[in-house]
Amino acid sequence: MTDVAPAATETIERTLVLVKPDGVRRGLSGEILRRIEAKGYTLAAAHLLDATPELLAAHYAEHEGKPFYQPLVDFMLSGKILAVVAEGQGVVPGFRSLAGATNPTEAAPGTIRGDLGRDWGLKVQQNLVHGSDSDESAAREIALWFPGLGL
Repeated sequence: MTDVAPAATETIERTLVLVKPDGVRRGLSGEILRRIEAKGYTLAAAHLLDATPELLAAHYAEHEGKPFYQPLVDFMLSGKILAVVAEGQGVVPGFRSLAGATNPTEAAPGTIRGDLGRDWGLKVQQNLVHGSDSDESAAREIALWFPGLGL
């Protein structure tokens, strides 16, 4: 009997991962990508960029008017961001689990934020990475960060 791969009838799941300016500044992009790949996810696209205020306004639109909005935007404008499209079965919840709790102090050991992050006592939590919170958010965010990619 020969092994036959299952038919490709399932939709490829994708998520947006952002290595935020603190992660890029600290030289953690490679380690973060290594963890994504070690988990078994595929990197479908990546680019290093300086975000624009317009891109961040669209990305964080649901938070506009909240007290943390402007400090968050200012932080995200403070340096390079590595934007990544990762794909694989269950990648949205899988990456969020890999990233760990939003607050690095509370993030479990073994997670990106638990192992590599800490509280710096700043106005906004610098927590290394962003991951889409749903398939719908992933589609919207990927279209923002990778316009015309055609994924």
